[in-house]
Amino acid sequence: MKGRHAAVAAGAMLAGAVQASAGNGVVQWDIQRTQRQEEFKRLSRRLGKRANTVQEIITNEQARGGYFATCKLGTPGQDLTLQLDTGSSDIWVPDSAAEVCRQAGSEGCALGTFNPDQSTSFKVVGKGEFDIEYVDGSSSTGDYFTDVFEIGDISLQNMTMGLGLRTDIAYGLVGVGYAVNEAIVGTTKSLDSVYPNLPVSMVNEGMINTVAYSLWLNDLDASSGSILFGGIDTKKYEGNLTRIDIYPTQPDVFSAFMVALTSLEANSPSGQDTLTSQAFPIPVVLDSGTTLSYLPTDLAQQAWKEVGAIYSAQVGAAVIPCNMQNSQGYFSFGFAGPNGPQIKVGMDELVLDLTDGQAPTFLSGPYKGQDVCQFGVHNFSSSPYLLGDTFLRSAYVVYDLVNNQVGIAATDFNSTESNVVPFPSMSAPIPSATVAPDQTEVTRVASVTEPAYAASQGFTQSASSKKNAGPGMPVAWGTGQMLVVGVTTVLTALGSGLFFAF
Repeated sequence: MKGRHAAVAAGAMLAGAVQASAGNGVVQWDIQRTQRQEEFKRLSRRLGKRANTVQEIITNEQARGGYFATCKLGTPGQDLTLQLDTGSSDIWVPDSAAEVCRQAGSEGCALGTFNPDQSTSFKVVGKGEFDIEYVDGSSSTGDYFTDVFEIGDISLQNMTMGLGLRTDIAYGLVGVGYAVNEAIVGTTKSLDSVYPNLPVSMVNEGMINTVAYSLWLNDLDASSGSILFGGIDTKKYEGNLTRIDIYPTQPDVFSAFMVALTSLEANSPSGQDTLTSQAFPIPVVLDSGTTLSYLPTDLAQQAWKEVGAIYSAQVGAAVIPCNMQNSQGYFSFGFAGPNGPQIKVGMDELVLDLTDGQAPTFLSGPYKGQDVCQFGVHNFSSSPYLLGDTFLRSAYVVYDLVNNQVGIAATDFNSTESNVVPFPSMSAPIPSATVAPDQTEVTRVASVTEPAYAASQGFTQSASSKKNAGPGMPVAWGTGQMLVVGVTTVLTALGSGLFFAF
């Protein structure tokens, strides 16, 4: 299954602490951020004994996109910072001798590498069997091995992981998807190759009661967020938590968190529009390893027109004035039929900086002189489509890999309260969640109608006191003004993390 992962490049590296606590059938990683790259460089491992909790570094790194956890591998432990990813299923790390980590004139593998010669507990279990190939031709290959994996005070003694010996990807990841989505399954073409990945191993070790976790990314500028294995936190969402079914990728086989997107509405002070697409109901993967959100081309173009975004071939994405971050407009994503959950996503989550310094400016067209940002909705021509971090920050999502369901509700941004409810047992339903009532009635739309764009004027006028012009000619700017814009392409069935720049 092919996925798309886009990352805003050259952003500042953000750092903070992860609190990993185990007990009462749950494991939680709490995220806190600071704002400067220098602070990340100065931080070292910090231990805070507070009822079974340990704090450790985690980063939300805009330069590469996604959410990163600082872990330890081997004996003695070697520090690495790995991407947390719901769209893949392996833990894999770059080997310290990989060429990408030794290239002169580049940052190399700045987030850490693994040297197997320095671990007394390292053991190869699959020589040459780790193999991830990406749709643009980039890849990571090497061995499967077992070793100690630690995050906070959580330690797994014989965790199976991939070692990237030949890779052009400069950092590894922690994949927490379905075990059948592991790279080894793609290599052997056999489900007999499945091994216990991280969530399954946590169950096997008695840390959690079932293979499930909840994700609270919080907003783009938030100081905290969490991934909670084995339970939910009822104080991290608003309204009802609703269970919706995950689509099988093959008959009776579930390998991705693919659900039915059944509506998309644009709302602003000037009106409301229902956007339409021939692809409804749209299969979308809820993937934390993807920075942007990828929708069918007809639907994405309607969203661009609503907000005045312009597609730029130079960037390879839709661009928009940065002041649209202040717009009062929002999009409402509906799932699993007319009475399913509705998630509102504001423009402050959809307008992303292109650089970590001075923004480039539009040199011509209706936005001449205004700062250029990227719009967080991209187009794609075939399913499955992806809802990445530009959507997920606005949603509280529970991933239940046993019952093949997702729980979803509106996130409670910057909540300071907590009420953790563990899953009581294996195969128990998502706590406190009700079932979307009309999922079986979801059908394809009869026709596609161009919206009236009644909301369009309200999107732009509410962004600033100056009235913005509508869409016009494509943006142009000098290459000397443009910093790095990174767009990453991934194969979500096997992993994520490839980075290249225009």
